[in-house]
Amino acid sequence: MRIPRFYESSTTAMFKDFSLQSLFMGCLIAFVGFASSFAVIVHGLQAVGATDAQAASGLMALSVSMGICAIVVSGVTKMPISIAWSTPGAALLASTGAIEGGFPAAVGAFLVCAVLIVIAGLFRPLGRAVAAIPAPLANAMLAGVLLGLCFAPVNAIAFDPLLGLPIVLAWIVVGAVKRLWAVPAAVVAFALVLTFGVNIPDGALMSLEHSLLPSVELVKPVFTLAGLVSIALPLFIVTMASQNIPGIAVLKVHHYDPKPGPLFAVTGLFSLLSAPFGGNAVNLAAVTAAMCAGQDAHADPKRRYWAAIIAGVVYIVLGLLASAVIAFVTLAPPVLIEAVAGLALVGALSNSAMNAFQRVESREAAAVTFLVTASGVSFAGISGAFWGLIAGLLMMALSHLVQVLKR
Repeated sequence: MRIPRFYESSTTAMFKDFSLQSLFMGCLIAFVGFASSFAVIVHGLQAVGATDAQAASGLMALSVSMGICAIVVSGVTKMPISIAWSTPGAALLASTGAIEGGFPAAVGAFLVCAVLIVIAGLFRPLGRAVAAIPAPLANAMLAGVLLGLCFAPVNAIAFDPLLGLPIVLAWIVVGAVKRLWAVPAAVVAFALVLTFGVNIPDGALMSLEHSLLPSVELVKPVFTLAGLVSIALPLFIVTMASQNIPGIAVLKVHHYDPKPGPLFAVTGLFSLLSAPFGGNAVNLAAVTAAMCAGQDAHADPKRRYWAAIIAGVVYIVLGLLASAVIAFVTLAPPVLIEAVAGLALVGALSNSAMNAFQRVESREAAAVTFLVTASGVSFAGISGAFWGLIAGLLMMALSHLVQVLKR
């Protein structure tokens, strides 16, 4: 069978765009993306009831899905479109905790969230509705979700200074030199503390060797009202407002102009595929998007898409090792894992808090959203994140109404 010339020339041109610079940057993007937030994903999944095996399956499904997604969208569009898992979404799960129906109900919520992302991409009014949520309130909700998690490093030091301090100090010292490497340095410090400072039970290393094979566990979803309101809707809003919309903005800053709708729909589709295996959400990257689209990926903007493709390949490899990663980190006291997750979220907390309280006219509404969300209090089985957003919207609407009546 003869390969069509247009396909052959297109493939040849694509491989001519490959460069060692993009190879290095792609590997760096995947390492930073995985190492800086996998602890958040694991902690979030376990908080809503996942077992170690289910958390490993979810981590693998997310990493493989976002790897394939990055390869597909970057290869088709020839744009450096970086894909990530929903770290803010995992933080939301950690703050929400277990709901009625356990992890199957959480998986049902993941599926609903994925469908909503697909609809937001294909049905413009829903996408516009998400974009219409006032940015200060969306950021205040995210800051409220992250606040409790960011206390974890302090709690780790209080729990055991000899174990907690090296992790925090590594983050501080390396971050002062190169912010990008702060969280990976904390992960390395965590690994060293676990290896040399924690008493590992006999036989644990043997079980670690057996866990090198990928772990896949299919979870039968359960659909509940609590799952819909406490997880699915807040997860959808956080993923769209904190990942997908900023991801498009980063690409536009670097003079790329992809169509947002199809990208949202594709990430929603990959979220739908990963959800039955325990994955919370796949979305456009925000932080690593700048690494893919910047000059460090390549001097020629038309050749930078290879950095995203390489990152996708490395994500797939790292995903296949997810079981070993979970087996290793679960040897440590949970407070140390939470400490690494908390350090990974400090930057997101500071950015979201700054954006939440920047505008004077919406500051009080943002404060109400932040406080209700951060309280962690749930009403009628529905998490504080949802009520925080509702409270902020009501206060903002009331403020606008008063201003109109005064005129």
